[in-house]
Amino acid sequence: MHELIIDAEGSDVTIALLEDKKLAELTYEKKGTVYAVGDIYLGRVKKTLPSLNAAFIDIGYEKEGFLHYTDLGPQLSSQVKFIKSVSSNKYPEGNLTHFELEPDIDKAGKINDVLAPNNWILVQIVKEPISTKGHRLSSEISVPGRFVVLTPFVDTVSISAKIKGAEERTRLRKLAASIKPKNMGIIVRTAAENCPVADLDNDVQEIVSRWKACNELLRTVTPPFKVLGEMDRTSTILRDLLSPNFNSINVNSTALAEEIKSYLRTIAPDQLDIVKSYRGKMPIFEHFGVDKQIKSVFGKTVNIAGGAYLIIEHTEAMHVIDINSGVRKKTDDESQEAHAMQVNMTAAKEIARQLRLRDMGGIVVIDFIDMKNPQHRKDLYECLKEEMKRDRAKHTILPPSKFGIVQITRQRVRPETNIITAEKCPACDGSGEITASILLTDEIENNLRYLMREQNEKSVTLQTHPFVCAYLTKGLLSTKRKWFLKYKRIIKVLPNNKYHLLEYHFYNKAGDIIKI
Repeated sequence: MHELIIDAEGSDVTIALLEDKKLAELTYEKKGTVYAVGDIYLGRVKKTLPSLNAAFIDIGYEKEGFLHYTDLGPQLSSQVKFIKSVSSNKYPEGNLTHFELEPDIDKAGKINDVLAPNNWILVQIVKEPISTKGHRLSSEISVPGRFVVLTPFVDTVSISAKIKGAEERTRLRKLAASIKPKNMGIIVRTAAENCPVADLDNDVQEIVSRWKACNELLRTVTPPFKVLGEMDRTSTILRDLLSPNFNSINVNSTALAEEIKSYLRTIAPDQLDIVKSYRGKMPIFEHFGVDKQIKSVFGKTVNIAGGAYLIIEHTEAMHVIDINSGVRKKTDDESQEAHAMQVNMTAAKEIARQLRLRDMGGIVVIDFIDMKNPQHRKDLYECLKEEMKRDRAKHTILPPSKFGIVQITRQRVRPETNIITAEKCPACDGSGEITASILLTDEIENNLRYLMREQNEKSVTLQTHPFVCAYLTKGLLSTKRKWFLKYKRIIKVLPNNKYHLLEYHFYNKAGDIIKI
């Protein structure tokens, strides 16, 4: 069961994907901006770097994009020829039906052999800027739909590896070959499993129309220019994940709800009723329990079932995750092995979830609790692989070493999601220092004198931490009694368990707080 909870009230749109009521993905996007990964640009080569066998491409951002030779794709010559033909109006058609492809470039070639400064090139963003690096680019263009992905200048048919059935793979391969546009490759996505040919064909035609619109722009624009934009993040999630398992999309913006419905009409009109506008008084994330989950799953320490916990550390080169079993009783070796296996299996499920939630990319090193039994290590490896199947990012998992270390490489597409869950201390305001407690009673009395004599308050109630309240009220000649003798008025002093030690507030007769 999948749910989307979308908070669009602030300057950002925050999207929470819940799987069986558990937070699985959390995404932020700025209002009025589009999702950068997948955007296609007509770029200009700024300079080539033979030492890196790469080029820097100007696509209109402050930092130039990075394009390595291995990301050029074998069809670069065909693409360059196409850009020249379209921009000079020598090739009037919007598709590639009558376009003659050029021979592939050398796989082991040099960047200076195929690109030079000021060359125009069509590139696609594959990674957002991370740290000091600019966008990572590729000239192997792909235009995704819900069921298929079209790859211009490639004449092949591929089927998603996640579709296992031999008969279904054969059926889809034949269908894809029959509807594939000439000089364009087609990749059949996992969502196309058991999909009728009409739906596949409609998806192909929709992608082709977008490609034609891109070509029309190429006739008139000069680099840098975005010729084909990826959809916003909400639509991208729906396109990639929407299935019969999706049972609700709750959003607190009527306008955004209508946009989502409009998109659903094109890809899944039978699921329009799952979009619901939230109009409750409570914030939408609080109402659906998302806020509480965010606080519990982000941060250095993450608690898991049975008292165990994860410690997640980040460095420039990698992420490190340590599994701790928490407090446990001394047992014999066999029981320890079983306990370690249980904790590791539970941790594997949470780690797979954490990688998606935080979008942790690059190298991830996991230190599981040592297990002597080789079969247990194999079972843990299979469990981790199974849990990671839900992850849409490309990843590789190595089997546990004899020390219980598992290494994962995960595709890094955008900066890691980092949410600070620790709250600022109300007593010191995050400084780590507080006012000298010995001066507290003097401060309270100064404020009380101002209220009694300057503002002439007739009735004042002071609320403080219970310890301070006891100090002010206990004893025959208490501070409270001295105040009565001094101001000739009864001043109520009440304890409040919610206050920190040095917190206090004055209230008037109506029970309203008096701001000083």
